[in-house]
Amino acid sequence: MPRFARRTICLFFALLCLTSMIPCQAAAPTVSASAYVLLDADGGRVLLAHHETEELAIASTTKIMTALVALSHSRPSDVVTVKREHLREGSSMYLAEGETVTMEALLYGLMLPSGNDAAECIADYCGGDGGAERFVAWMNETAAALGMTHTSFANPSGLDAEGHYSCALDMARLMAHAMTVPEFAKLVSAKTATVGTRSMSNHNKLLSLMEGCIGGKTGYTGKAGRTLVTCAERDALRLVAVTLHDGNDWDDHTALYNYGFATYHRESALRRGDVCAMTAVRGGEAVSVPLSAEEGFACALAEGEALTLRIEATETADAPIKAGQALGEAVVSLDGAELARVPLTAAYAVKAAESPAKPTLSERLRALFGARR
Repeated sequence: MPRFARRTICLFFALLCLTSMIPCQAAAPTVSASAYVLLDADGGRVLLAHHETEELAIASTTKIMTALVALSHSRPSDVVTVKREHLREGSSMYLAEGETVTMEALLYGLMLPSGNDAAECIADYCGGDGGAERFVAWMNETAAALGMTHTSFANPSGLDAEGHYSCALDMARLMAHAMTVPEFAKLVSAKTATVGTRSMSNHNKLLSLMEGCIGGKTGYTGKAGRTLVTCAERDALRLVAVTLHDGNDWDDHTALYNYGFATYHRESALRRGDVCAMTAVRGGEAVSVPLSAEEGFACALAEGEALTLRIEATETADAPIKAGQALGEAVVSLDGAELARVPLTAAYAVKAAESPAKPTLSERLRALFGARR
């Protein structure tokens, strides 16, 4: 065999051995949406994104917020009377004027067949004397509390309106939070639901098409195009995908999740209750108190990435100390970028040490004269 050929073959096998030692990562998919994001639901890390903060129409994905606010201002057993003004254009759960229906049925009608009539009925009922206007104000207050800085709601249904918009990143953060509410997660995970005499099917086809999909919300208007917000979980890693103005949303969400689950795994930096530090106690029945994490923190990491943990805690504290008293923070970082601050609190109470009792006058006199003898 010619020397050149032997060298070529040796070089080929050397490269093959070298590349086999490098962790394989899936290639990022091509997504046709005007804006999209793939978010780590637990750690809040953005894994893939394009125009993720661009303010766009979001159509019926609005109803994620509608459901979340309704769950805070009503009970499933509440009975609501349908009014004529609740009957709006577009998708419907087919309510009839004068009909009475439970809040549970309205919520399923809101999230499965995406009823605009259900949205208006819910908002008007929950808003009380302030009606839908008060309800929309609550939607915007909740958005602000969640840090949705590129979001403004003008109605509970998502129909195109002036001042009604959001962005892919805000909607992903909203969905990640909403999925921690058990009642919400139950709603959006249902493929079908029968409440009273109504049977409803979920418009979110990804529940059946893709392994691990645990919820989501579809949307469409002429201005917004097709919008889709979904959540999926595999091997304890939970991700959220959002696509706005996307004519190929089912395939795009599947591709985003396949990339995310192939590339990342869930890594825990600390768990709730983990003891992270000790604080010395002055004037207490104990000389120190352990500090435990008030909550856990986990994050999606790719192969070769690692989280770092830095403790910022009070070195010495005066007794008494209450159980749960904040005395520091655990700072979680990745590649020098801060991801989270977890409060560290006293694991238990420490009482102040009792001071020696002062002697009475007679005891002091006895001690004085006794010493003189």
